[in-house]
Amino acid sequence: MDSSVPIRVFLVDDHAVVRRGMRAFFEMLDDIEVVGEAGDGEAALAVLAGLDDLPDVVLMDLLMPRLDGIGATRAIKQLYPRVEVVALTSFSEADRVHVALEAGAAGYLLKDAEADQVGAAVRAATRGQVHLDPAVARTLTRSLAGPARTAAALTPREREILVHVARGRSNRDIAEVLVISERTARTHVSNVLGKLGLESRTQAALWAVREGLVGDAGQA
Repeated sequence: MDSSVPIRVFLVDDHAVVRRGMRAFFEMLDDIEVVGEAGDGEAALAVLAGLDDLPDVVLMDLLMPRLDGIGATRAIKQLYPRVEVVALTSFSEADRVHVALEAGAAGYLLKDAEADQVGAAVRAATRGQVHLDPAVARTLTRSLAGPARTAAALTPREREILVHVARGRSNRDIAEVLVISERTARTHVSNVLGKLGLESRTQAALWAVREGLVGDAGQA
């Protein structure tokens, strides 16, 4: 993304005071601008459908009336794959985080996060990185504690595949980058999950962060 062009952010939260606070914070930054807002997921989808220029990142509350943040995140990623979503919520339970990330969120922040953490999460999302609130990262690390598996169990190609998975790339994206077939990429991903004893791409991404194969999820 051109660093001279501000990152376009869309705010979704059913509390107007939260939206005002976020807007006031972003107005102090040169590299991020708020291009719209909505009070729930259904309203957000309606507004996005009418925009000529989509936002780069949607900052999404998870607990909202009508259409909640999980459903809205899933819909946005299906309709607008290039739009990133960062969840902003009061809940740090591992299962909630997993559901949000599986829905397509590129970050997960708690509402008591420092303002600079919010900015860092937005910037990380535009770089294709997953950014987690430090408290959330610790919770997920504990939830992933299981059989001791190390990267030594993976072949060099599988470690390379794992890094791409951790960066949010699909099997098709991985295939294009590595100049292999999509079926081969899918097989590699399945082998990685099997060797590490993991059940999903999200778990694989979090495992890679924990093992230091990609950047710390708690930082930009």
